[in-house]
Amino acid sequence: MQVALVSDSHVPERADGIPDEVLNECEDSDMVVHAGDFTSPETYQTFNETNELVAVRGNMDRGLSLPHVDSFAAGGVEFAVTHGTGSLDGYRDRVAEAAREEVGDEAVVVSGHTHKVTDIVHDGIRILNPGSCTAAEPASTATMMLVEAENGEIDVEVVEVG
Repeated sequence: MQVALVSDSHVPERADGIPDEVLNECEDSDMVVHAGDFTSPETYQTFNETNELVAVRGNMDRGLSLPHVDSFAAGGVEFAVTHGTGSLDGYRDRVAEAAREEVGDEAVVVSGHTHKVTDIVHDGIRILNPGSCTAAEPASTATMMLVEAENGEIDVEVVEVG
């Protein structure tokens, strides 16, 4: 099962729109996960129309009724989704703890907030941050991730857009 991971679109505040390549990858995947900071209902709707969507609220998503943390299973893997908040100090601890509380110790967590591509294991939790799908500052490149989940294993590809 292929899952498209995106985050931090920030349309229209920091970007004019979602790149076509991002939307095409979302449409071609089995499902889409957005880790928050759509920043407008229209941007949420754009992603919602691409495919099955799991989405959480980011710190800039005022007016969107989305959970702060959600979860799903794909290919035998349990995923948690949270935007992440606050300063970079303690960010990984907060994201890992949110995943552990939502799904358990074997979680893979999809997060956002930093606009920085990340694929690390922190305190036993694998953290995947796809960066910003629109290159919203402080990102310098639009990025997303494609995750192939099968038989309890995942393979992660970082896609640089443009």
